Amino acid sequence: MKNHCLITSLLLLFAVTIINAEDLKPGFQKSEYAELLKISARQVNLPMDQVKTPAPEKFSFVYRSPEIGLSNQWDLWVSTDSMAVVSIRGTTANMTSWLANFYAAMVPAKGSVTVADQYNFEYNFSDDPKAAVHTGWLVATAFIIRDALPKIDSLYKSGTKNIYIMGHSQGGAISFLLTSHLWNMRETGKLPPDLKFKTYCSASPKPGNLYYAYHFENMTDEGWAYNVVNAADWVPEMPVTIQTVRDYNNVNPFVNALPSIKKQKFWQRIILKKVYKRLSKPPRKSQEDYQRYLGDRLFILIKKQLPGFVKPKYFSSTNYVRTGKTIVLMPDEEYATFFPDNNSNVFMHHFFEPYFFLLQKYQE
Repeated sequence: MKNHCLITSLLLLFAVTIINAEDLKPGFQKSEYAELLKISARQVNLPMDQVKTPAPEKFSFVYRSPEIGLSNQWDLWVSTDSMAVVSIRGTTANMTSWLANFYAAMVPAKGSVTVADQYNFEYNFSDDPKAAVHTGWLVATAFIIRDALPKIDSLYKSGTKNIYIMGHSQGGAISFLLTSHLWNMRETGKLPPDLKFKTYCSASPKPGNLYYAYHFENMTDEGWAYNVVNAADWVPEMPVTIQTVRDYNNVNPFVNALPSIKKQKFWQRIILKKVYKRLSKPPRKSQEDYQRYLGDRLFILIKKQLPGFVKPKYFSSTNYVRTGKTIVLMPDEEYATFFPDNNSNVFMHHFFEPYFFLLQKYQE
């Protein structure tokens, strides 16, 4: 009789667990993003009970990583219905944190990089050889993934198979790359196939070039990743983009421009050649300067923070583009009365408060 009661109780407990467990669903959900934004807001340098924005309703805080990499940090939150949130912190006042943003030379979206002694990070954000990503955020992703993977493994073994990836500002940019890496690990059998990820990149700058964006958007096109921006926020417009004739697809009118010009009559040839050089040379020179100053020169400063870091081979592009399915929070006249432009506070449209304000007005 006692054994029968015990078995019955265990079956009831298992049934309740099954009922309470939920699966992530594709598609943008306003309430979902709002909950994650509340979590992200608690990563500022204040005690959690002093943060002005509302507290999360569904998730509870369980872990905060040490500061790793280029002053990076991530939090882990869990819910009672077997869901978890990997929340990545944005830029802080620490200059090392800003170095991660300024280290904006691109590297191939697939390869390996030695970021510390005895740590060579092999990554695959895209199989496209034309895809490239931001170097500083790649380095940050390397350190975050090393710290997060054991936690993700423990979550899975305990029955949590649904994980949100959330990041605001710099954290959003890192969330793009982290998502790409985790999806690739799942596709190649390094993570379980039934482990689900859903990503919200909030107020994120641009993480890579056009071909990385193509891959990311194709990979998550069924509604598994979103890029949420306030149209008044300048941060999603960064980094500065320079497009050259080398950034186009292999088949394009610029490939045979010079051979075609040589076939023209003398004076036409002189004029067309001069015009072509005037248009193509300045962007190419700017891209080379970009790589020199925000790659080679910045590496010297990065090396001081990460002595074991080995300079990677840069990719000859700085064609940064907005990435992912974008949810635009559009300011209106009421927004302007609460958040009037003020050049003495360049981040006024980037903070959590204006995002919460516009999200309340957003119509799904």
